[in-house]
Amino acid sequence: QVQLVESGGGLVQAGGSLRLSCAASGHTFSNVPMGWFRQAPGKEREFVARITWSGSTTYSDSLKGRFTISGDYAKNTVYLQMASLKPEDTAVYYCAWGSFSGNNCPACAWGQGTQVTVSS
Repeated sequence: QVQLVESGGGLVQAGGSLRLSCAASGHTFSNVPMGWFRQAPGKEREFVARITWSGSTTYSDSLKGRFTISGDYAKNTVYLQMASLKPEDTAVYYCAWGSFSGNNCPACAWGQGTQVTVSS
Protein backbone atom coordinates (compact mmCIF):
# COMPACT_ATOMS: atom_id res chain seq x y z
CA GLN A 1 0.00 0.00 0.00
CA VAL A 2 1.23 3.46 -0.90
CA GLN A 3 1.57 6.20 1.66
CA LEU A 4 1.94 9.80 0.53
CA VAL A 5 2.91 12.62 2.86
CA GLU A 6 2.79 16.22 1.68
CA SER A 7 4.63 19.12 3.26
CA GLY A 8 5.62 22.68 2.50
CA GLY A 9 2.28 24.43 2.57
CA GLY A 10 1.69 27.64 4.44
CA LEU A 11 0.77 31.29 4.23
CA VAL A 12 2.44 33.45 1.61
CA GLN A 13 1.81 36.89 0.18
CA ALA A 14 0.66 37.33 -3.38
CA GLY A 15 3.62 37.24 -5.72
CA GLY A 16 5.54 34.91 -3.45
CA SER A 17 6.71 31.34 -3.91
CA LEU A 18 6.34 28.03 -2.16
CA ARG A 19 7.66 24.55 -2.76
CA LEU A 20 5.55 21.57 -1.85
CA SER A 21 6.99 18.13 -1.31
CA CYS A 22 5.36 14.73 -1.43
CA ALA A 23 7.23 11.76 -0.03
CA ALA A 24 5.99 8.35 -1.08
CA SER A 25 6.59 5.07 0.67
CA GLY A 26 5.35 1.52 0.79
CA HIS A 27 5.64 0.54 -2.86
CA THR A 28 7.97 0.26 -5.80
CA PHE A 29 7.42 3.40 -7.81
CA SER A 30 8.91 2.63 -11.16
CA ASN A 31 6.79 3.77 -14.12
CA VAL A 32 3.91 5.00 -11.98
CA PRO A 33 3.14 8.68 -12.42
CA MET A 34 2.73 11.07 -9.53
CA GLY A 35 1.00 14.38 -9.55
CA TRP A 36 -0.66 17.23 -7.75
CA PHE A 37 -4.26 18.31 -7.50
CA ARG A 38 -5.82 21.12 -5.52
CA GLN A 39 -9.19 21.91 -4.04
CA ALA A 40 -10.29 25.41 -3.16
CA PRO A 41 -13.17 26.04 -0.73
CA GLY A 42 -16.49 25.35 -2.40
CA LYS A 43 -14.88 24.02 -5.56
CA GLU A 44 -14.14 20.63 -7.02
CA ARG A 45 -10.69 19.11 -6.91
CA GLU A 46 -8.72 20.15 -9.97
CA PHE A 47 -5.65 18.82 -11.72
CA VAL A 48 -2.43 20.79 -11.31
CA ALA A 49 0.41 18.73 -12.78
CA ARG A 50 1.79 15.22 -13.13
CA ILE A 51 5.15 13.64 -13.81
CA THR A 52 6.36 10.25 -14.90
CA TRP A 53 9.62 8.85 -13.64
CA SER A 54 11.02 9.20 -17.15
CA GLY A 55 10.62 12.93 -16.62
CA SER A 56 7.62 13.63 -18.79
CA THR A 57 5.47 16.40 -17.32
CA THR A 58 1.96 17.63 -17.93
CA TYR A 59 0.40 20.79 -16.53
CA SER A 60 -2.95 22.38 -16.21
CA ASP A 61 -3.10 24.94 -19.00
CA SER A 62 -4.05 27.67 -16.56
CA LEU A 63 -1.04 27.05 -14.33
CA LYS A 64 1.66 26.34 -16.86
CA GLY A 65 4.52 28.79 -16.53
CA ARG A 66 4.01 29.50 -12.83
CA PHE A 67 4.11 25.97 -11.42
CA THR A 68 6.86 23.42 -11.96
CA ILE A 69 6.68 19.75 -11.02
CA SER A 70 9.82 17.70 -10.50
CA GLY A 71 10.76 14.42 -8.97
CA ASP A 72 13.61 12.70 -7.22
CA TYR A 73 13.25 9.00 -7.95
CA ALA A 74 15.96 8.03 -5.50
CA LYS A 75 14.00 9.71 -2.71
CA ASN A 76 10.55 8.73 -4.02
CA THR A 77 9.66 12.39 -3.68
CA VAL A 78 7.80 14.75 -5.96
CA TYR A 79 7.95 18.51 -5.69
CA LEU A 80 5.73 21.34 -6.82
CA GLN A 81 7.46 24.68 -7.13
CA MET A 82 4.90 27.46 -7.20
CA ALA A 83 5.83 30.99 -8.20
CA SER A 84 4.01 34.29 -8.65
CA LEU A 85 1.29 33.02 -6.37
CA LYS A 86 -2.14 34.60 -6.50
CA PRO A 87 -4.95 34.62 -3.93
CA GLU A 88 -6.91 32.30 -6.23
CA ASP A 89 -4.18 29.69 -5.75
CA THR A 90 -5.40 29.30 -2.18
CA ALA A 91 -6.41 25.66 -1.78
CA VAL A 92 -5.56 22.37 -0.20
CA TYR A 93 -2.96 20.72 -2.40
CA TYR A 94 -3.02 16.95 -2.69
CA CYS A 95 -0.36 14.56 -3.92
CA ALA A 96 -1.54 11.64 -6.02
CA TRP A 97 0.04 8.39 -7.18
CA GLY A 98 -1.38 6.05 -9.72
CA SER A 99 -2.55 5.59 -13.28
CA PHE A 100 -3.84 8.83 -14.69
CA SER A 101 -6.63 8.99 -17.20
CA GLY A 102 -6.01 12.29 -18.88
CA ASN A 103 -6.01 14.83 -16.09
CA ASN A 104 -7.97 12.60 -13.77
CA CYS A 105 -6.77 9.87 -11.47
CA PRO A 106 -9.80 7.92 -10.32
CA ALA A 107 -7.81 5.08 -8.78
CA CYS A 108 -5.00 7.16 -7.32
CA ALA A 109 -3.68 6.93 -3.82
CA TRP A 110 -3.87 10.34 -2.15
CA GLY A 111 -2.00 12.22 0.49
CA GLN A 112 -3.72 14.03 3.32
CA GLY A 113 -3.23 17.41 1.68
CA THR A 114 -1.35 20.54 2.61
CA GLN A 115 -2.95 23.95 2.91
CA VAL A 116 -1.65 26.82 0.79
CA THR A 117 -3.01 30.26 1.58
CA VAL A 118 -2.09 33.27 -0.52
CA SER A 119 -2.89 36.65 0.97
CA SER A 120 -3.52 39.72 -1.14
